[in-house]
Parts: sequence; structure tokens; C-alpha cells
Amino acid sequence: MKAIILSAGQGSRLGHLVDGRPKCLIDFNGRTLLDRQLDTLEANGVHEAVVVTGFHDELVDEAIARRSGGPSVRTVFNPFYKVADNTGSLFMAREELSGDCLVWNGDTLVSSALMARAVGNDRSGICVTIDRKADGYDDDDMKVVEDDGRLKVIGKRISEGVNAESIGLLAFRAGGAEQFREAIEQAMRTPEGTTIWYLRVINHIAQSSDVWTLDIHGEEWGEVDFPPDVEAARQLTARWDAA
Repeated sequence: MKAIILSAGQGSRLGHLVDGRPKCLIDFNGRTLLDRQLDTLEANGVHEAVVVTGFHDELVDEAIARRSGGPSVRTVFNPFYKVADNTGSLFMAREELSGDCLVWNGDTLVSSALMARAVGNDRSGICVTIDRKADGYDDDDMKVVEDDGRLKVIGKRISEGVNAESIGLLAFRAGGAEQFREAIEQAMRTPEGTTIWYLRVINHIAQSSDVWTLDIHGEEWGEVDFPPDVEAARQLTARWDAA
């Protein structure tokens, strides 16, 4: 298995916290977000990673070159990161969408135990990792409607039937990656192709074929989108490091 990490964005919603550097290089208790992602992959038997870069890609390349140990890493540059959403990043890395692989948002931290569940899940096809909230979902959550392990709808603007959220980690097996690659290529040929999230492509696939979900409720993870998320993630990673 290999992992494709989408780290092309600037992270402008974090303001001065990302001045002059990509979001994936924010420090969390001595290790960058990207370092923590790569270390989590290696700890769970994923020894190959493809990092899609964009904003200040040279800094990401330098950071990867300084690493010792961990998975084998190569980068793919997305020159359209300013004008295309993350579907564009996957389009640039589409040749990597083959065999057993993960697609992981570059702004999401997950515990080693959570990653172990994602890697160990042998569901064929496409599988979206989900979590649940007892107190409802906000406008920024990537909301999910699922039924008996099957994804029915996914998107930020869903208003009815929401019972989960995507955490930004997908697994592909047994032809799922190739199916996704074909759908990405088709989406990028549409007028709105550069403006859509890749999970909109997943939603389209789910309307005509099975897309599965993996419920990791109870495991720890965090998304880094806004300044308060940074402090929350630092507390989270400090707890993981102390365990």
C-alpha cells in the first residue's frame, strides 16, 4: 500500500501562522504536520508516500530531504494550486492512483491506532473513513449520509439525514483507485472541474456504484483549518507523544 498526501494548499485561513510556508510545515511539538503524517504511515506498514505539493513546494522538498528513515517519499508538483481545488491535485497525481492506496488530506492528523484501522480494513473498492458527532455538524464539516456501511451522499451543503462526517482519509483496494482515477479525469474535463473538491467526485460515484465507509468513532484525529485548530492539534499530539 502507498499513500497520496494532498499538501499543495497555502492554508490562508490560518493567517500569520503560515506566512511564507505551507500549512503542512507547521510545527506540532517538534515535528511538522507532514512529518507526523509520514511517521504515522511508516508505523503502520505503509512504506511509500507521494506528496502533492504546490505553495512553496521547494520548502516541502527541502523538509523531506532532511528526513531520515520513514517511508520512501516522492513529490508531485501541482502548478495550479492557486486556481484549482484538491481535485486538481489528484489530477496531477492521477498516475499514482493504482493498486492499494490511501488518499489523505494534508491538513489532517490521525492517531496511529486510527491509521491502523484504515490500513487493516480490507473492504474492496472505495472506502471513506468517517466519524460521528453527538452535537451535530457545522458548515465546514464534510457531511456524510451513510446506511449500513454504504455512503449515500457526501458534501458540505447536505441538510437532511446527516449521520457522519468524512475525516479526509480514503482507502482504495481491488480496482477502487482506478475507478476513482477515471472519475477524476472525467471531472476535470467539465467546466467546473477546477473548482470542485475530490469528494464531490466520490459523491458522483456513490450514486451509481457502492462506496463504503469505515466508522472510526472513538479514535483520535484533528483537522487544521483555522487558528484555534493549531492549538488543539498541539495538545492532541502532545498527548500522543506522552502515551
